[in-house]
Amino acid sequence: MRKAQRVDLHSHSTASDGVLTPSELVKRAAQNRVALFALTDHDTVAGLAEAREAAGQFGVPFVAGVEISVSFAGETIHVVGLGIDETAPALTAGLKQVRRGRTARARKMAAALEACGFADVWEGALRFVRNPDLISRAHFARYLVHAGHFSSMNAVFAHYLAKGKPGYVDHQWATLQEAVSWIHAAGGVAVVAHPGRYRLSEREWNALLAEFVDLGGDAIEVITSAHDPNATNHWVHICRRYGLAASQGSDFHAPEESPWDLGALGHTLPDDLVPVWQRWQ
Repeated sequence: MRKAQRVDLHSHSTASDGVLTPSELVKRAAQNRVALFALTDHDTVAGLAEAREAAGQFGVPFVAGVEISVSFAGETIHVVGLGIDETAPALTAGLKQVRRGRTARARKMAAALEACGFADVWEGALRFVRNPDLISRAHFARYLVHAGHFSSMNAVFAHYLAKGKPGYVDHQWATLQEAVSWIHAAGGVAVVAHPGRYRLSEREWNALLAEFVDLGGDAIEVITSAHDPNATNHWVHICRRYGLAASQGSDFHAPEESPWDLGALGHTLPDDLVPVWQRWQ
């Protein structure tokens, strides 16, 4: 078993649904002695310039990233792009396309939650938004916790914002082919993020991974806060079966909300898996 490395290739800032600015996030990574850090905000690269500058100031090795929302088999899948050139035209145009329907979807979620009896949901959520192009379920959940309706964001998601619940609004995101092609056009590597979170059948998973490999997909996020040890072992096996590299990341959003702090991943990749971060070290 290789020595554990404090590599964290999945995190979020105020450019999407995190609560720390890109600079604050990098400072926290430095304080936690993270050896390699990536900012991977949802469907935007707006925070990368600030994060890159802060990484230089704090001496944190930095990888530019993004997390792209994908629709597959009725489920929203996330594909992380790592080592990207955020100025690549195909990527910037693709992300703009993905963001186009976010505001309309958010307004529908607000209306649905207000129909459930919660007041001032739209205005309340906006108080937690720093990037008006990126209004997400997390912002609504933060407002409902702040307003005293729930004790935790997990409770909000479980009762109102998960798929099939009254505040959830479906949306057509990018296709898997689009996401992988945008990432590769930007010189990056494509990673299936936190696969243990998705409600896909075995048949659907086989179809997704077969398509991902055919498209030139690069890696799977094996170690992540969404995986318990059994899930981690399962995705280690899947990496081996499909010949994919392995990634890891905390999926950090906020000190009070995230189960893992930046760099505090708690597990180590087996020696026979190829760490996706080897290409940047």
